[in-house]
Amino acid sequence: MSARPTTRRRLLGALGALTVAGLTAAGCGSDTLSGDAASSPTTTAGATASADAALKAMLPQSVQDSGVLRVGTNAEYAPNEFLEGTTVKGMDIDVMNAVAAKLGVRAEFSDASFDTLLTGVVSNRYDAAISSFTINAERVAQVNMVQYFEAGTQWVVAKGNPDGIDPDDACGKIVSVQTGTTQSDDDLPARQQACTDAGKPQIQVLSFDSQEDATTAVVQGRAAAMLADSPVAAYAVEQTGDELELAGEVYDSAPYGIVVPKTETGAAEAISQALAAIAEDGTYAAALAPWGGENGAVTEFPVNPAAS
Repeated sequence: MSARPTTRRRLLGALGALTVAGLTAAGCGSDTLSGDAASSPTTTAGATASADAALKAMLPQSVQDSGVLRVGTNAEYAPNEFLEGTTVKGMDIDVMNAVAAKLGVRAEFSDASFDTLLTGVVSNRYDAAISSFTINAERVAQVNMVQYFEAGTQWVVAKGNPDGIDPDDACGKIVSVQTGTTQSDDDLPARQQACTDAGKPQIQVLSFDSQEDATTAVVQGRAAAMLADSPVAAYAVEQTGDELELAGEVYDSAPYGIVVPKTETGAAEAISQALAAIAEDGTYAAALAPWGGENGAVTEFPVNPAAS
């Protein structure tokens, strides 16, 4: 996943309200933002009945003392994380709230540009970050990543595929993507090279800071296709009704990870164990279900799994 500022509500964010009614108890309390939406905190109430004191003791002392886990996210990637008005919601938010409750703390989310989240964790601005981060070797070199979900890449085209997009041969086509994502940084460059090697015109890439803008470009006909993480692509099709459809199959599935500072190995292990606990008691499944995330559920939650 990737970079995306949050000062405006666009297509998917506005439409995301349609799914909010499906929220379950896994999303504990209020996630209302205050102040500057570019990087503003939202305090979330976490149920403490199931809190594990031993796991809480593994967190940094500052988190134990305050009872608050500062979590960075970029709320422009529906259905995983998005804004409804000034409220941050989504699958990742529900998962993180459930983890925080198990740890005996409450999550306070700060909505910020995606490309600032890792540095925010490294610099101790956040205790953790959750924002559909694909686990890869480059990120694991900087931070700890705790596996909690799995997603692949999916292409999206206008309904009926009027431009005849073939994801395996999109040379010469206009394709939109969010800047800083796996699709932008790894997938499309490899496809560009394949086009060049075959003597074909390169893909014309429209890069956007926001996934909403990348989606809107296809809806408006400025791009013939877009590619994004599979749950995001499927949600875009669902929320835009007859405007879009999926193209091709999901490929290159990889795990998502919750980001924790490299030095905080205890916190990373605590989050791993908390995830295992909420998976066992059913809270994890309840957090995924309202957002259609069941197919991406994982059964193990290792810290820094083998990354590509």
